[in-house]
Amino acid sequence: EGNSVAVEKEKSADLHLSDVTPKEQGLNEEISSNQVKKLETAKLEEQGIGVKGRSSPLLEAGTQESPAFMSHRDEDVTADSWRKHRKHVFVLSEAGKPIYSRYGSEEALSSTMGVMMALVSFVQSGDNIIRSHTMVFLQKGPLVLVCVSSSRQSEQQLRGELLYVYYQIISMLTQASISRIFEHKKNYDLRRLLAGSEKILDGLLNLVDSDPSFLLAAVHCLPLASSLRDTLSQILQKAITPNLVFSILIAKNQLLTIVQEKTVIEDTRLEPADVHLLLNLIGASSAFQAGEIWTPICLPLFNPDCYFYAYISYLDPPECTVCLLLLSTDKEAFYAVAECKRKIEEAMVAQNSLSLIAKAQSYSVSQVGVSDLRHFMYKPFDVPDNYRHPEMEAPYSSDEEKMRLLDLYRYMHSRIHSTSRPLKLIYHVAERETLLAWVTSKFELYTCFSPLVTKACAITAITKLLRWIKKEEDRLFIRYPPKYSTTPNPSKSSRAGKSDQQDSSDNGFLSLL
Repeated sequence: EGNSVAVEKEKSADLHLSDVTPKEQGLNEEISSNQVKKLETAKLEEQGIGVKGRSSPLLEAGTQESPAFMSHRDEDVTADSWRKHRKHVFVLSEAGKPIYSRYGSEEALSSTMGVMMALVSFVQSGDNIIRSHTMVFLQKGPLVLVCVSSSRQSEQQLRGELLYVYYQIISMLTQASISRIFEHKKNYDLRRLLAGSEKILDGLLNLVDSDPSFLLAAVHCLPLASSLRDTLSQILQKAITPNLVFSILIAKNQLLTIVQEKTVIEDTRLEPADVHLLLNLIGASSAFQAGEIWTPICLPLFNPDCYFYAYISYLDPPECTVCLLLLSTDKEAFYAVAECKRKIEEAMVAQNSLSLIAKAQSYSVSQVGVSDLRHFMYKPFDVPDNYRHPEMEAPYSSDEEKMRLLDLYRYMHSRIHSTSRPLKLIYHVAERETLLAWVTSKFELYTCFSPLVTKACAITAITKLLRWIKKEEDRLFIRYPPKYSTTPNPSKSSRAGKSDQQDSSDNGFLSLL
């Protein structure tokens, strides 16, 4: 089966109601009612850290709501238009308390979420099939996440999207604090701590629908001359302060470079999911464009129980396309980290880096020089957290056509990564295009060609494409993230951060590890 090849024509697939994943064990630590209140107060105070007089950027994300955002919140849940949405996502507690809904208000859906909790038990009793929709339940500790989708995505893909929603919630509250609260009070209304953050979750789900980064579990880097990327990395390496663990440059919602403290994660790299959450947080709120922001953030894949403190500032106002993100383990390090930003900004201006970044462009598929190739996605396994794709061009210029192509990629991805019969090579003839997916020990590749391309021609074209990628790899990928040391003898810690443990002397704030 591992070497299976599939040649097929487009056809519909049955959609199945998924089983519930096993309930994960929560922490067994007891917490008093007074401590729950302290934790809630502490979280609100934590969110307020930043520019003097400025409220939390997480809360601001929810206050500057667009008309479309408001219409989704006020949508009538009894209307046909609500039911016809392509994908619904709900988050609720084990007690059936609503926490989040992508469409419609949580209050209006309280009875619906109660029914969902009954379904959690029901689907555990056997395999149930719904032909027009897929329902996926994911239980993570005291939280239950539900997706109802009419798309062609596999259960595995939908479960992965729910996991991202869970990670985004953890990034704002930490796993330990959620576990402690629900251990004490199972019917606690978690919306009290998440107030104002709905836009961040909405933005995440919009990205998941439209950005293949989430499908491939990889990060898209802005193409840059290797000399310029090295220069940017060196600038970050020289602007350091104690307890600074990650320095990240982002441009046009793509990664420019990332530099990390030598002993933080030793020879490993920051997980793509954590980078995705950071990118979504920055993109979800215009508050970050107003000046310097200092806010707590948890990186769930790095350590779900710890906070880092994120310094976020744009370097090119008013365009606001180049963003600097500095992560520290020290809550009191705002001014020291802000000084690092000043040094970085001065060095980038001196070397004309901002102007060069502004000129950097993603590439078109025509630059590859392969006839009949319309689009591709390439993920090398020697740099597993990076991937490449060109801009989508005609005939995939409209949002509808982009989504249609992405749906085809998702279908091919589900066949390649099938848990029952994974494939190595798929040649798929659709109505308007031909696709070929190929996974080897070195890469994962998805290609889209014009509809009349034969299998032999497609494989020849892929050979040319791989040669072009090899030639351009220094410009396309971040192969070896640079490192720095913030102290002469930094302490060894594979999971540094601010631990989410109650400390009465800190009035509920979380103590450092």
